[in-house]
Amino acid sequence: MAFLRSLVFTLLFYPGTLVYVLASFVAAAFGTKALRTTVHGWAYFHYWLVRKVLGIRFEWDGDLPPGPYLIAVKHQAMVEAVDTLRFARTPVVVMKRELSHMPLFGWVTRKYGVIGVDRDAGAKALREMMVKGKEAAADGRPVIIFPEGTRVPFGEAPELRPGFAGLYRVLGLPVIPVAHDSGKIWPRGFIKHSGVIRFKVGEIIPPGLKREEIEARVHAAINALNS
Repeated sequence: MAFLRSLVFTLLFYPGTLVYVLASFVAAAFGTKALRTTVHGWAYFHYWLVRKVLGIRFEWDGDLPPGPYLIAVKHQAMVEAVDTLRFARTPVVVMKRELSHMPLFGWVTRKYGVIGVDRDAGAKALREMMVKGKEAAADGRPVIIFPEGTRVPFGEAPELRPGFAGLYRVLGLPVIPVAHDSGKIWPRGFIKHSGVIRFKVGEIIPPGLKREEIEARVHAAINALNS
């Protein structure tokens, strides 16, 4: 059953994504609001498939307030990466530069607003991330970052990448950590399992803390559901 559910999800999600990407090109001609509405429609399309086809439910402990925050999210699967567009209210997402330069899809991400990070560019990548992060905050949009830098299996808790502390320092925004356990039922590979993904919104962390303290607090908070 898990295989069949995963197959139907794949057959619907990826062609559907292409439709939304092409629709975004049309929507962009009518302005930013139309483009964002189309992108959010794609996120809700994904959410509907996750619930109705894969049989996955989300349970939230806490709510994300609106406004400019630096939202630090655990990254274990594709599901939370896409769903940030639904639960975080028009966020600017820090993502791998390769994704933001994909044909068609990459153009849409850049028009919507993402921060593409080249992990091999060192200090240059960090400077670009900070400039775009400031632009997002000035526009009143939250910035989503996966502070461990990459997707990790459920139960693992690697150290935070240095870009998180740099972005935190420059933006001067409060941080909202978000933990979840998506990797338990959405592991790497083709098969996704039905069940419940739990999300936990941590305590808002103020700006201005020293690097050691902010990293320790965020690391603990985003891994709160790891056991």
